[in-house]
Amino acid sequence: MSKQPSSYLSSKVEGRLKADKSGNSIFATEPILKGELVAVFGGVVYEWETFIHLPERERMLCIQVEDRHFLVPRPIGEGDYVNHSCNPNAGLSGQIGLVAMRDIKIGEEVCFDYAMSDTMAYDEFECLCGAPTCRGQVGGNDWKRPELQKRYAGYFAPHVQRKIDAQKAEQKAFAKALRSTKAEKFGAKVVTSLYK
Repeated sequence: MSKQPSSYLSSKVEGRLKADKSGNSIFATEPILKGELVAVFGGVVYEWETFIHLPERERMLCIQVEDRHFLVPRPIGEGDYVNHSCNPNAGLSGQIGLVAMRDIKIGEEVCFDYAMSDTMAYDEFECLCGAPTCRGQVGGNDWKRPELQKRYAGYFAPHVQRKIDAQKAEQKAFAKALRSTKAEKFGAKVVTSLYK
C-alpha cells in the first residue's frame, strides 16, 4: 500500500499541532482567496454496516459522502485533519472538495462545519470551537437547522443538499395544502351564509 496520503492539500496550508496541543489541524501559510481550493479528501468508501466497526480514530477522520457512505483516509495525511467550527471559513465543493468561503489570512486555522456533510449520528460531540455562533453540540441533524441552511447555501455536500431540497418541498406542499384547506372552509362559510 502506498505511503502517500490519499488527500490533496493546497501548498498554501500546512498540517500541524494546534497551539493548545488539543489536536492536529491545518493552517494557512499564505493568504487564500474566497473560492480557492484548499483540500480534496481521499481514501476508501465504506458503507454504514462496515464503517461502524472501524477503529474510532478512522471514524473520526472520515467524511460522510452519501447516505450511509463514508470516505475514510488511507493512509492518513495532513489534509485529513480539517476540524469543525460553528463559524467556518471553508465549505464543501461537491462531495470531497474543500474551498474557502471567504478570504483566509496567514495563520488562520482552516475549518468547516460538519453540518455540511453529516446527516447521521456517528460523530456527535460537544463543540468547544468558541465561536459566537457555537451550537455547543454537533450532531447528525444539524443540517436541518434553517439558519445553517441559509448561512451555508452552496457549500453543502450533494447528499445533504438533496435532503434540504426535499425538506423544503415537503414544507411548501404542507403550506399549500393548509392554504387550500383554509380556502375550502372559507368558501363553505360564504356559501352557507348566502343561503341563510
